[in-house]
Amino acid sequence: MKWPDHGGQPTTMKQLYKMDESMKVLDFSANLNPLGPPQWLKGELELQWDKLLGYPDPHYAASKEELASFIGVTKEQLLLTNGGAEAIFLAAKYFEGKRAAIVHPAFSEYERACQHYHLDVKSFVLTAENYFKLPMESLLHTLRDIDVLFLCRPNNPTGTLIPKAEVKLLLDQGLNSDTYIVVDEAFIDFVPEEELTFLLTSYPNLILLRSLTKMYTIPGLRLGFLLGDKSVVEAMEKAQIPWSVNALADSVAPKLLKDDTFVRTTLKWLKEEIEILHAFYEKYDFYMSPTKVNFYLLQDKREPERTNEIFNFLFKRGVLPRHTHNFKGLQGRYMRFAVRSKTENTRLMDTLRDWRRSQ
Repeated sequence: MKWPDHGGQPTTMKQLYKMDESMKVLDFSANLNPLGPPQWLKGELELQWDKLLGYPDPHYAASKEELASFIGVTKEQLLLTNGGAEAIFLAAKYFEGKRAAIVHPAFSEYERACQHYHLDVKSFVLTAENYFKLPMESLLHTLRDIDVLFLCRPNNPTGTLIPKAEVKLLLDQGLNSDTYIVVDEAFIDFVPEEELTFLLTSYPNLILLRSLTKMYTIPGLRLGFLLGDKSVVEAMEKAQIPWSVNALADSVAPKLLKDDTFVRTTLKWLKEEIEILHAFYEKYDFYMSPTKVNFYLLQDKREPERTNEIFNFLFKRGVLPRHTHNFKGLQGRYMRFAVRSKTENTRLMDTLRDWRRSQ
C-alpha cells in the first residue's frame, strides 16, 4: 500500500481502503488543536481583506517587529515563513551540499529537505525500549564530523521532550566543532515553558523553527517563522522566495501569538484530556508514549505485532489514526493519535474497548 506521507488526509485514506467517501470519519491523524482557530480570527481576516488587493511588504517589517518584540529577540533574528515546512527547507538550503544528522523518528520533511539540497545525511534512530532518549555519547562524537544536526523538540511523532540540559551540551560541543543545531519547535506552544529562545543569545549555532499551524488550527493559512543568529537569518532571507508569506498571514501573525487567553484555555484542555487517556490506556493495557503535547504513539501491549489490524478495526468504524510506516524506527508498529475533543476522545476509547472485547 502507498501510505500518505502526512496525516490529515481522510479522503486519500478512504480511497486506499475503497471506502464510501461519504462515510463520516473522526480524523485523529492531524495534530491540530480541536479548540481552534480562535473565535476572533475569521472576523479579523475579513477586516484585512483589502490587503489582498496589493503586494505585501516583501520584508514583513511591521509584523516581524511585533513578533520579535513579543518573543524577546531582535527583528534581525526572525524570519517569517510560509508555514513550518518552508522554515525546514530554508534551514537545509543554508547547509546545501554539507553533512547533516537527523534524529529519528521525526517529521519526514527534514530528510526530504536535506535530500533536495544534496546534504550527506546520517541517521540516529531512537527506540521506545529506551524511552526515546537521545544517545548523547554518540551524538556528541558525531557533531565533530557534521555541519548540522536536526532535532524535533517536542518530538513528532512521540510527543517526548529532549531535556534542555542535553540541548545545551549539544550546543556547547557544536561551538567547538563549528556545528549548528536546528531544533524544530512546531509544537512548543503546547509546552511554552520548554521553549529554547533564551539560548539564542549564548549560542549563535542554534536555529529554531516554529509553526503557528498546530496551536491555532490554521494549516491552510501557512504561517511560521524561524529564529537564529542575525547573519544566519540574513542568509536565509536572501534564499527565500519573494512574497512567500501572503498578506493575510502577515497581518494576523502578531495577534495570534498575543492571544494568551486562547493558549491558557488550550493548555487546560490538554492536561485534562491527557490524564483521562493515560488512565484508560493503563487500564486496558495499551502503550502510550510519554507525551508532553497534543499527540502520542499507541500500541497494544498484549499483541504489539497486530497494529495494522487495530488500525483497520478503527478506521472501518470511523476513527482514523496516523500510520507510522514512514517514520524510521517505527515501521508501522505504532499508531499516532492527536488529542481531540472530549467527545471525540471518548469515541476513540469506546472503539478501542470494543477491540479489546473482541479478542
